[in-house]
Amino acid sequence: MTEPHPRLLSLDDLTRRIEAPADDPQLIDTVIVAFTDMQGRLQGKRLHGRYFLDVVLEHGTEGCNYLLSVDVDMNTVDGYEMSSWETGYGDMEFAMDLGTIRVLEHLPATAMIQCDLVWLDHAPVVQSPRTILATQVKRAADAGFTAWAGTELEFIVFDTTYEQAWSSGYRDLRPSNQYNIDYSIMGGTRVEPLLRDIRNTMYAAGMNVEAAKGECNLGQHEIGFLYDEVMVTADNHSVYKTAAKEIAAQHGKSLTFMAKFDEREGSSCHIHLSLRDTDGEIAFWDEGGRTPVYDQFIAGILATMRDFTLLYAPNINSYKRFADGSFAPTTVAWGLDNRTCAVRLVGHGRSARLENRVPGGDVNPYLALSAMLAGGLHGIEHGLELEPEQAGNAYTSDKPKVPGTLREAREAWANSVVARTVFGEDVVRHYTNMADVELKAFDAAVTDWELRRCFERL
Repeated sequence: MTEPHPRLLSLDDLTRRIEAPADDPQLIDTVIVAFTDMQGRLQGKRLHGRYFLDVVLEHGTEGCNYLLSVDVDMNTVDGYEMSSWETGYGDMEFAMDLGTIRVLEHLPATAMIQCDLVWLDHAPVVQSPRTILATQVKRAADAGFTAWAGTELEFIVFDTTYEQAWSSGYRDLRPSNQYNIDYSIMGGTRVEPLLRDIRNTMYAAGMNVEAAKGECNLGQHEIGFLYDEVMVTADNHSVYKTAAKEIAAQHGKSLTFMAKFDEREGSSCHIHLSLRDTDGEIAFWDEGGRTPVYDQFIAGILATMRDFTLLYAPNINSYKRFADGSFAPTTVAWGLDNRTCAVRLVGHGRSARLENRVPGGDVNPYLALSAMLAGGLHGIEHGLELEPEQAGNAYTSDKPKVPGTLREAREAWANSVVARTVFGEDVVRHYTNMADVELKAFDAAVTDWELRRCFERL
């Protein structure tokens, strides 16, 4: 890993700020220890600063292992081997990564530390998203590479609070913009107090903020961050998603990262990724242009795209984005600066990278980056040959289709030999069950669509 960002805190910095006088503006009295769960959410505890120094720093802290075995409503569900009534719902340890200490300026006197999950014998919890990514990072390192990535998250802002949205059943929400404000300065100005607060808070939290811009759907925006090593990018992504919602609430607004909020444009999370060699040089480009490593990496991502779609699109709603002519991909194809393809190649020289356009705003960054690394390394290890590029409209091509439903993606994942090889049986079974839980819940639900069509007229 690279050296921590200069705006992150060292342990000495954190200790000094916890021990500062009560009237010191740099005082830290609350330390959040958090990990990212299956659904991509930060979960953990708020610790009193003095308790953190006196007890947790030496002895650690724990949480119930059901935290990686629940649905989105935090209900315990059947089918997970690592956690159940039969095993007694024991604990996991939050293994703090002291290279991730950051100040959260939107919360009073608060710092956050991100964690890995380990069992009480200190063995890694292999189903943990951060551990899954760490495993693929090590595979890349063993092959002589480091992976760098950037995630581009879109979201929709509403002039409705989260509480009002909940009470209204998420009906009649007022978007903060009433028309398409793609690249519109005036459209961005309307919500600039919120966007500026998010940008500056994330900068203070150690992220390199690039820009904010409007998008196509009503109230839709994007804030971009500079690329970094894949683990740093995933950590930053998780903190940003949580903080953006918290800051929106402080402004009396709400925002959603749903992949598809309505029948208009969905919210994507395009992921840019490249490899560097042991000398820090780009592995995707040389004086002759694209390298064999680059082509093999792309070929591997394409070859595993259908098998790994569950990690790119983990929810029922994720698949509503995949529509022809929507700028969300429907075909497993690659092209040079071609936004109709699942994989778009951009840049040259040191900026050469691929863009995976499959993930939506609801993606778990650790899982998606793990899938991209695992697929690309599979291509390199097997010397896969890259098919010809897709020229023109991939939507009308005869290329294989991206899975169109969670059920289809679940089947591809559960039956994938490659997934079992690169992720292991425990991970495949765990995330197959995650899909099964969501499918069972959705199949049992009566939707607004059914009520409108059936209540009177059928």
